[in-house]
Amino acid sequence: MITVPDDPQALAEATAQSMYERDDATRALGMKILSVAPGSAQIAMTVRQDMLNGHKSCHGGFIFALADSTFAFACNSRNVATVASGCTIDYLAPAFLNDTLIATASEYSLAGRMGVYDVQVHNQDGRKVAIFRGRSYRISGTVIGGEGVQKQAVT
Repeated sequence: MITVPDDPQALAEATAQSMYERDDATRALGMKILSVAPGSAQIAMTVRQDMLNGHKSCHGGFIFALADSTFAFACNSRNVATVASGCTIDYLAPAFLNDTLIATASEYSLAGRMGVYDVQVHNQDGRKVAIFRGRSYRISGTVIGGEGVQKQAVT
């Protein structure tokens, strides 16, 4: 039997642990959860050689993946299965080999099934690298003890 914590902070931490264990992409990119709380998350990733583009800076897709994962952990922190319905990113400065990027997501709005989350990505020196805004949509189910996103037929 799975025990789901009653305390909101403990629930956020348990949900993040459950998600992280199943999130092959986040783990494969070397992302580490620094903190999580109801409606927020902070995740770090070190820029590796295989993440560099032709300009020898971090490919924007990896920065986006960091922001997107952080968004996912924030919007699922209440153990309600939630997916992205849309997002945007603005790149403000490059990141380079061995930089540690830290993404911090915070809930801007949550009403019914929809939420809006802002994610700021900084490097280890505090330089802002990107800003990301994600729109979330709560689906049926839970993260802990849930089946996650089910395959659905496209009609």
